[in-house]
Amino acid sequence: MQAQSLSSQTHAQSTAPGLEASLSLAAILRQRRQRLAALFDRPVLLWAGQGRARNFPANQYPFRASSHFLYFAGVPLPHAAIRLEAGRLELYMDNPSAASILWHGPTPTREQIAERIGADAAFPLAQLTALLDEAATIAVQDMATCQSQSHVMHRIIAPSNPPQALDLELMQAIITVRLTHDAGAIADIRKAAAVTVQAHQAGMAATPQARTEAEVRAAMEGVILAHNMTTAYNSIVTVQGEVLHNETYCHSLHPGDLLLADVGAESETGWASDVTRTWAVSGRFSSTQRDLYDVVLAAHDLCIKQLYPGVEYRDLHLLAALTIAQGLVDLGILRGRAEDLVEQDAHALFFPHGIGHLLGLDVHDMEDLGDLAGYEPGRQRSDRFGLCYLRLDRPLRPGMIVTIEPGFYQVPALLNDPERRSAYQTVVNWDRLAQFADVRGIRIEDDVLVTETGSEILTAALPTQADAIEQLVQGG
Repeated sequence: MQAQSLSSQTHAQSTAPGLEASLSLAAILRQRRQRLAALFDRPVLLWAGQGRARNFPANQYPFRASSHFLYFAGVPLPHAAIRLEAGRLELYMDNPSAASILWHGPTPTREQIAERIGADAAFPLAQLTALLDEAATIAVQDMATCQSQSHVMHRIIAPSNPPQALDLELMQAIITVRLTHDAGAIADIRKAAAVTVQAHQAGMAATPQARTEAEVRAAMEGVILAHNMTTAYNSIVTVQGEVLHNETYCHSLHPGDLLLADVGAESETGWASDVTRTWAVSGRFSSTQRDLYDVVLAAHDLCIKQLYPGVEYRDLHLLAALTIAQGLVDLGILRGRAEDLVEQDAHALFFPHGIGHLLGLDVHDMEDLGDLAGYEPGRQRSDRFGLCYLRLDRPLRPGMIVTIEPGFYQVPALLNDPERRSAYQTVVNWDRLAQFADVRGIRIEDDVLVTETGSEILTAALPTQADAIEQLVQGG
């Protein structure tokens, strides 16, 4: 699959449009290198990583390059590395072997790839060991590559190890560069978002004839594959919406069910999208489902309305919490003032996760660096029940792309926990809650670009209003 993709890219260079695209990519990558050089004046070595075997060496999972490598190299290249210094890029990779060409077909040479990405020089991978100067790096997620990193760097490199001072300085510089997206990144995320919208429309259209979650998932991922893309994460297509990261698809669909679909495409260049919609399998929400859906939608819409440069993302989360708490009070599920309920974290019984996260080359962008990317320097993750899962705590800046994804869930592990049951005994109307038993989970999620004056919903072509969702499921 990888060889075919690279081969197609090389073929495109033989035409005028392809050459223009290549030059544009090289210019974008050059600007990224220059931005990093302005923040970090030491040599940098970044590895792409390598494929990992499923159950025997020749049967491998699809290769996905390290996002830090991909950001500066632009092309997914297994068994490759780059050296960055003062705005220059040196590419280190081997030309395809005869066996590789036999099994995978012709692939671009090192020199062809170097020209495409605007590398200043290109060398065989073995020559990377000759670099004896002190350089900074970021550990790749696969351990085989970490061993290569350790060998070249003459020190132990592993994701589980605390970064050395120089590596930490590099991480902070890369975070600064990647937090706000350039025009090339935004264009690729738009492409992924457009395909994701089509995938969700296909899933809704497939639901009336589908018998299982798997059939809806197949309809959605089929659209993504048809655009020569892959999923940005393991799809969630489930009637068990209360399981936040549900990755099983075996359940039957029944008319009274809600189906939660959290599915996003990843562009050929690695940029992610992340969208969730929830719809009634029957094509029409019950009155209780509609009531709670509208509570979640109110939080979704209000947060996006308040999303603009300078706003604290944490405040958006608290705004969603307050809106959901007030909605549950209005429905008789919670008792008290919404502000007091949020202060007590009572809303988190039903909305336990954060309002969203950064989006970029990673669907949770740069989370391989822990909270370094998500949290402004000097801030730490809260241990409060209602805040501890917040993935982003920064003021918003133009060029950031974030998700907004409030939800309502009835999670048995939370609602039946004796300690929480006791703590919230008086604020939850448990008898009233029982009347909403046909709602297991609802989430509404969009991808939002922070602009100079406000925001733009990149996935706005996919409706969120309950009436429009019903029409799509019913074939309208």
